[in-house]
Amino acid sequence: MENKKTLVIGASTNPVRYSNLAIQSLRRHKNDVVALAKRMGKVADVEFVNSFPSQKENIHTVTMYVGPQNQPEFVDPILSLHPERVIFNPGTENVEFSQKLREKGIEAIEACTLVLLSTGQY
Repeated sequence: MENKKTLVIGASTNPVRYSNLAIQSLRRHKNDVVALAKRMGKVADVEFVNSFPSQKENIHTVTMYVGPQNQPEFVDPILSLHPERVIFNPGTENVEFSQKLREKGIEAIEACTLVLLSTGQY
């Protein structure tokens, strides 16, 4: 499987949170991960960051674990990264944001990162 460097927005150290499980699964599938969180922490071998990565990071996929009400601050930074795709996990769906992404040629999908990884569709 190709390494698809992934930005996880809404990372959590809580082992029952889906963002935590996603980071673990992404690493098991040999994907590089940048984990963005308000609080510092670590999951697997991934140290959290609290500032947005630069374009030099070459982010392939952004996977959202924050609800639409908390997404406005991420719109412009994500657009500037110009990733291949943004995954809106269940509960993070945002029609307006998805439209902006598509207008910039970025794939916006409503899916579960964990399911995509476990079924080989990532």
